Amino acid sequence: MQPDSVDVDRPLAVGVPAAPHDASGEGVPTRDLAGLAPPPRPARRWTPRRVVVTPAAWEHPHARRIAARVEALGIEVERLRANRLTGLRGETERETYARAKATMAIVVSPPSRRRLQPIAPSADWRVDLAEGCPAHCQYCYLAGSLSGPPVTRVYADLDEILDGLADYVGRGTVTSRSAGRAGEGTTFEASCYTDPLALEHLTGSWRRAVAHFAAWEAPVQLRWTTKYDDVGTFVGLPHAGRTRVRFSVNCLPVSTRFEGGTSPVPARLAALRRLALDGYPVGLTVAPIMPLPDWRTHYGQLLSLVADAVRGVPGLDLTAELITHRFTPGSREVLLGWYPGTKLEMDEARRSRKHGRFGAVKYVYPREVMAELRSWFTAELAARVPDCRVLYWT
Repeated sequence: MQPDSVDVDRPLAVGVPAAPHDASGEGVPTRDLAGLAPPPRPARRWTPRRVVVTPAAWEHPHARRIAARVEALGIEVERLRANRLTGLRGETERETYARAKATMAIVVSPPSRRRLQPIAPSADWRVDLAEGCPAHCQYCYLAGSLSGPPVTRVYADLDEILDGLADYVGRGTVTSRSAGRAGEGTTFEASCYTDPLALEHLTGSWRRAVAHFAAWEAPVQLRWTTKYDDVGTFVGLPHAGRTRVRFSVNCLPVSTRFEGGTSPVPARLAALRRLALDGYPVGLTVAPIMPLPDWRTHYGQLLSLVADAVRGVPGLDLTAELITHRFTPGSREVLLGWYPGTKLEMDEARRSRKHGRFGAVKYVYPREVMAELRSWFTAELAARVPDCRVLYWT
């Protein structure tokens, strides 16, 4: 279902930032970006120190496509003799973390990943094209969710994954049957366990997914979110409005202290503008929201940046998902092992204890704090970015 005219497998040029474009393909003057022109450096890109591929993965064409892209970037690809990943553990937890975070493994998705699960309140279904993320966010939501060292695994059976999505159309409960979001169709969330733009220059997986949805004549939408700004290869790619790209943003005290290895928030917002001008539905994932000292001022500055970024975009389709910080006992333990010097507040005594699905315990802000945050964000978004639709608060 890939359009023949789209070369989604072409290796990307390294270190050459693409110029901003509007929907017509013409360059956008720097002043038209409302002070949010891309920084004078190439978009941030992860370079893994080690790339491995399993024998089972090598049987899939997409594994060989990924290997060719990686080798074109001057990175050696190690072909393993068995389907088990080895050499990730160090003598200490920190050393294991560092090794795993520097490794990308090309593997076949486990059978459990091919059986899609609901992902409320974001989308009807979670579809995984990869697992793991090279960023160093000290509040990482993957901590405690994934087992073993935090290696990044990219899936070789991409074509089979995409072909299997048709069985889920119309069967979801979040947007498929929602009066408020029915216009989105059946939605597939493709960034639950990874950050697509951190990996796209290495895999090409999300460009193939965008092209797949563009050619899919059905009421469907692909969704993913990112903390990076490397969107150049998505500008001009046929998308038919069936992919919503959201950018995870936060106020400066959070993004500069706790989001290591990611793109600066102004660069993310400039990337959001580029995609919006190219006709993509776009979104904000404001997460994790924290009631820091003087938080109204800091988040007010963020919303002003957002308003500048989307000013003058014709036909803007912008959503917001508002997510407060929370943690579990397990994720807290993992994060303190990864980041022993973190200043992130994870004091159980200052939180409310809440039971999630299957009795899992998580710690959230007290009810009165949540109410104050929600009231402020709802009012300020409506006043500063009136075209933005809030999808949910959690």
